[in-house]
Amino acid sequence: MTPLAEILRPKSLDDYIGQQHLIGQGAVLRTLIESGNIPSMIFWGPPGIGKTTLAMIISNTLHRPFHTLSAISSGVKEVREVINQAQQEEGSILFIDEIHRFNKAQQDSLLGAVERGIITLIGATTENPSFEVISALLSRCQVYVLRDFDEADMRRLIDSAVAYYATQGLNVEVREAEALMRISGGDARKLLNAIELVVNRNIQNTPNTPIILDNQSVTAAVQQNLAFYDKGGEMHYDIISAFIKSMRGSDPNGAVYWLARMIEGGEDPLFIARRMLIFASEDIGNANPNALLLANATFDAVSKIGYPECRINLSQCACYLACSAKSNATYMALENATAMIRRTGDLPVPLHIRNAPTKLMKQLGYHEGYKYAHDYTGNAALGGFAEQEYLPQGLEGTLFYEPGSTPREQETRRSLQERWGQKYGY
Repeated sequence: MTPLAEILRPKSLDDYIGQQHLIGQGAVLRTLIESGNIPSMIFWGPPGIGKTTLAMIISNTLHRPFHTLSAISSGVKEVREVINQAQQEEGSILFIDEIHRFNKAQQDSLLGAVERGIITLIGATTENPSFEVISALLSRCQVYVLRDFDEADMRRLIDSAVAYYATQGLNVEVREAEALMRISGGDARKLLNAIELVVNRNIQNTPNTPIILDNQSVTAAVQQNLAFYDKGGEMHYDIISAFIKSMRGSDPNGAVYWLARMIEGGEDPLFIARRMLIFASEDIGNANPNALLLANATFDAVSKIGYPECRINLSQCACYLACSAKSNATYMALENATAMIRRTGDLPVPLHIRNAPTKLMKQLGYHEGYKYAHDYTGNAALGGFAEQEYLPQGLEGTLFYEPGSTPREQETRRSLQERWGQKYGY
């Protein structure tokens, strides 16, 4: 039986829901499609937001031959077979799902065909292509970021599902949508799968009667079908969230449990290692700088070793991060500075800390009055420090970085107090 998500897959740009920043009237990608001249491209975004569908619509709109490969089950051999076939065609599009799972050799096998225009590559990835796609291939592709569906998009999907069931003689009534929204989390496939579960369950139990979708019926149907959440993307983000929150909460037991769940589910080990690398800076920071070193070493070890042995490296790092002192002070410092920039715009760099590589710049006062810290060693305890202004005019004395309460960060606070006195209020 064809899944509801496949039945409702849109066939044209006008029917496509979401991503209006890319395919709305006058948007950049729509303009390229309508011109008939598209570049190779990579769609980056979370699962279930229409990456595959958009690639198929592009092919249909342009009447181009369409080939599709999954990086999970395909390799260099399959890529070469498609390229050989594409040489006998004109304007072939090759869509590669989860292209981040292709290794360097597999990605290298695409370069020549993309470069010569034998194929137009469309890759889909849930991972940052800057890290997962080799630079030579990335430079030949335009990256488009796809966003989660918002509530309005999800309600349009719900309406389309109800309308479809009406054509099948089924009266589906949505009385509450909160559970559907919560379970789907912006993923159209999860949303439609949940609706389909409830409808199929009630067709069997109460034929020829209205099928009611409310929070209770949706939750009950999903709980009885745990596979709905399982690998294949459905529980991917829920489990990584539990893993991160366990480490943040200093519980190595919870962390190693969710780690084991991911390992048993076949999760990409580099995905896990990358999340721990982010966590080391975001949630531990300077409370324990060694955390970043260990997380980086773990990422390197996982890259070299692979499954199954790298699970030992992952466990060591996860337990260490969970047991470490926590601080998000450096992360919040960046957030505070970013918020200020968005309020004040691009303020000019003070003249005395500008670079002055030319005579004209020097005549204009660039670099004039700058105090080279290493020349100020009178107070050995300060380690070479000269008080001067480093922030733009109007932001003098603005505090962005507030050290946390851990012993190491309190030592940092005392050092900043000695240097800056009352300037920043440390």
